[in-house]
Amino acid sequence: MPAARRRLRPLQLHARLTHSSSSDTTHFGFQNVPRHKKEDMVKSVFSSVASSYDVMNDAMSLGVHRLWKHDFVSTLNPGASGPSKCIDLAGGTGDIALRILDHAREKHYDRETTVDIVDLNPDMLKEGQKRFKQTMYHNTPQVSFHVANAQALPPAQFPSDNYDLYTIAFGIRNCTDIPAVLREAHRVLKPGGTFACLEFSRVDNSLLSTLYDSYSFSIIPLMGSIIAADRDSYQYLVESIRRFPSQPDFSEMIREAGFTTGAPREGKGGAWRNLWGGVAAIHTGVKL
Repeated sequence: MPAARRRLRPLQLHARLTHSSSSDTTHFGFQNVPRHKKEDMVKSVFSSVASSYDVMNDAMSLGVHRLWKHDFVSTLNPGASGPSKCIDLAGGTGDIALRILDHAREKHYDRETTVDIVDLNPDMLKEGQKRFKQTMYHNTPQVSFHVANAQALPPAQFPSDNYDLYTIAFGIRNCTDIPAVLREAHRVLKPGGTFACLEFSRVDNSLLSTLYDSYSFSIIPLMGSIIAADRDSYQYLVESIRRFPSQPDFSEMIREAGFTTGAPREGKGGAWRNLWGGVAAIHTGVKL
């Protein structure tokens, strides 16, 4: 097969997606930037949007993100097998962590499941701390907040074989080195532990894809200007979705990190499940 048509393995594909002709660069939305600068650029984006992040999510998705997150946590069913030790990466505002604890308590009468909320951005974590102050979990051992990088979790703070469940929702696409994030997820999970990712993805219907692109690039940055007074940050967030690997390629990256997944396809028994035709997708893997 000619080299130009050879299918790239996912890690090779990710290298191509995230690097320009120089190995010292990566993508930041549609821009190519020095790799060592991306982390600070992403932190700046989320510092800028932290206080309006949840409001903007509601406005951009017309509230649909709440349904997706509910679906995500319900599928994982925390507490079903007894109290779980969970870690939620890019979990700043505490949305997923709160859903995990509520689900365990309401469905399984479990008040012992715990969640470590981890985010690179202290401003996002502050929003999560505000949220939890209004809940019964505030000042309990069930929740804790940590500033750390998903690509290199400090082993002294996050030891190997430590968690039953690792979640990351709408965050992994912003990481500079996605394979490193997946390797760290595999390291900190116990054998039998579950990796679960909810992320924007590739739409599988051409008409829906066209409508979605038009909405994303025309409406979402405008909403960012009106609601958050920050068009550029939301322009980046839209662009970052388009730079994220497709569902088949991301599922293969999860397997290459050491996880066992379903069959390499969408749907029941598959490695991922599309939401709204692929606008978002849920990926899961198990550490054996």
